[in-house]
Amino acid sequence: MNSFKHSLLIVLLWLTSSTVSAARFDHAIWDDLLRQHVYMVNQGKASVVDYFNFSAHRGQLSSYLSQLSQVKESEFSDWDKSEQLAFLINAYNAFTIDMILRTQSTLPQDRYYKPRNLREKLQLISMIKNQQKINFIPLLGKILSLSELEVDFIRRPGNYDEPRIHFALNRASIDYPALRNRAYSGIDLEQQLESATRAFLSDRSRNRLDEVTGKLEVSEIFDWYERDFERGSQGWPNLSQFFTQYRDSLADTVHTKELLATDNFYIRFLEFNWILNEKLRTR
Repeated sequence: MNSFKHSLLIVLLWLTSSTVSAARFDHAIWDDLLRQHVYMVNQGKASVVDYFNFSAHRGQLSSYLSQLSQVKESEFSDWDKSEQLAFLINAYNAFTIDMILRTQSTLPQDRYYKPRNLREKLQLISMIKNQQKINFIPLLGKILSLSELEVDFIRRPGNYDEPRIHFALNRASIDYPALRNRAYSGIDLEQQLESATRAFLSDRSRNRLDEVTGKLEVSEIFDWYERDFERGSQGWPNLSQFFTQYRDSLADTVHTKELLATDNFYIRFLEFNWILNEKLRTR
């Protein structure tokens, strides 16, 4: 009897181990592609993508996208929240790359150069938003657009309630937070999101405190997604409290840290640069 119980225990442990292993999606292909074709710049605070050489590995990308698409909703539902969110972030980023590669030859030149006037800027923004509304993503039994994947899954209130995803999603413009050169994983997600958040906030070209005026000048993304930072899910009742919590990343001096600690500062949103986050090729 003891021998039988011992054997049964071994089987149960093996089944448990197999279940845990199965609950982790393998993002190895995507991780390899990112390491090859994404370049961190500005001391890791930003990144550029080598789309030209990325296109030479479309087979690998297609294989990874196919693996993502094969995941059933019932299987996805059995994963823990961090594994789900890592899966969705990687899917969003990979399908964004796929969209750029599909359309790169037909992209207007304005996608590569900063608009010269308001009319050109509005045209560029409209073109980007239209691309995000195209349904081309077979995922979890649906055909989604990038916009639907973001709004209905990643940012839907009650799903994950994680504002730091805004520092992880690849939206393909140079002024958005960096596309990291490694895949996100459920087991490391907390550390990865925290690192991405602090890296973006540490970029003085996009986030800085003017000590003379006392104004905190930050990326325009905080204006667009302010409500996500005000839901209180991470303990921030408003955007100012978020900046106060991350003052070590926003401030370079003791004085600026003290200013941010007071939660008594004016926020100014900086104009956004929409051009493609492409690594320029050298001749």
